[in-house]
Amino acid sequence: MSRSFDAIVVGAGQAGPPLAGRLTGAGMKVALIERKLFGGTCVNTGCMPTKALVASAYAAHLARRGADYGVVVDAPVGIDMKRVKARADKVTLDARSGVENWLRGMDGLTVIEGHARFVGPDAVEVDGERLGSSRIFLNVGGRAAVPEMPGVHDVEFLTNTSILGLDSVPEHLVIVGGSYIGLEFGQMFRRFGARVTIVEKGPRLIAREDEDVSAAIRGILEGEGIAVRTSAECISFAPRPDGIAVGVDCGSGDPEVVGSHVLLAVGRRPNTDDLGLDAAGVETDERGYIRVDDRLATNVPGIWAMGDCNGRGAFTHTAYNDFEIIAANLLDGGDRRVSSRIPGYALYIDPPLGRVGMSETEARKAGRSILLSTRPMTRVGRAVEKGETQGFMKVVADAESRRILGAAILGTGGDEAIHGIVDMMNADAPYPVLQWAVPIHPTVSELIPTVLGDLRPAK
Repeated sequence: MSRSFDAIVVGAGQAGPPLAGRLTGAGMKVALIERKLFGGTCVNTGCMPTKALVASAYAAHLARRGADYGVVVDAPVGIDMKRVKARADKVTLDARSGVENWLRGMDGLTVIEGHARFVGPDAVEVDGERLGSSRIFLNVGGRAAVPEMPGVHDVEFLTNTSILGLDSVPEHLVIVGGSYIGLEFGQMFRRFGARVTIVEKGPRLIAREDEDVSAAIRGILEGEGIAVRTSAECISFAPRPDGIAVGVDCGSGDPEVVGSHVLLAVGRRPNTDDLGLDAAGVETDERGYIRVDDRLATNVPGIWAMGDCNGRGAFTHTAYNDFEIIAANLLDGGDRRVSSRIPGYALYIDPPLGRVGMSETEARKAGRSILLSTRPMTRVGRAVEKGETQGFMKVVADAESRRILGAAILGTGGDEAIHGIVDMMNADAPYPVLQWAVPIHPTVSELIPTVLGDLRPAK
């Protein structure tokens, strides 16, 4: 049995569904294949459930600080983890249902549930049925990586997916991995009442960031009682009667940490190993990511890859932009390219870190003549008024072109305020244009022109 379509989309993450909408809107007969949950990582195990949990953790933290604001809370703040989980589950279920209902009601689209595998460069097979098309788009996402560390398969560990199933607060959560996922879960569960230890192999947290950003974030987390163990060169695992022992072998401190639960947050891997890519001749790199060109086409004509599986971005917004690039080039006569994308992202601890473009370290390594400006959040009126003054702003600009190269805003509202910089960089305008803007008071964003006015040659 076989069927033919004008286009086949494999995966219902952040890129696949809107692309299906554009293709069917152009009059194409399209099949969308999803093997598990509609909405992909963001909806089911990423942004939406985790940020719902972050919101609950923030509410608990703010309630405990009530006295700082003159608010009297008579009883100790407690956590009903079952209700916390139920709230996050509802956020996910509502979003997932919305995506699925939209797709199933889309004219010209056939929704197929099952596992797609290539049987040739222009066909996939799902449950014994062959589906053919001259255009195939892959949006298959990724999953948690589980490296071969000593003893890892001898213990029960959590990943960013399975930890969402907890309906009670761990006594002591040990997190292996001091990057974005690990830090968000660490602060979250600390605020829910767990003891938390973060174990990082490298010498500092979130190593891709500048050292001052990394140090400030470590200070924020340790200020809330989170233990941070860096330079853990020999991480290992072993079962114990009272939990799970994590060997860290750091230069100082106990060589072993025993926790009731262990979360592995040591990176992601693409869902490409069971797609039958060899049958289509699609090339992958040494980590399993599908190789794509600047327009997201693979080495096989008629096959494209979008989202986490192509290694060109690990965020919901980059996956959606992948869809926009392909749709513009295929349907609108455009010439959009991944290389034109200015990378931006956020770390959703509290306060959040908003980031865009090059870090100071990256700019220096590139040999740029840079201008630099920083401002502590203690000098931001909005932060003072909210009683949330941790963090700082930093902007890096090119001294010759007067273009902004990048920025970091670690502070209340930093994930929103950074967009003023994002917009300027995308407009490719010199920084004085934004310096002379008249922003609204009192906001975090109003300090951006002031920071730009303080740009000075970096030492």
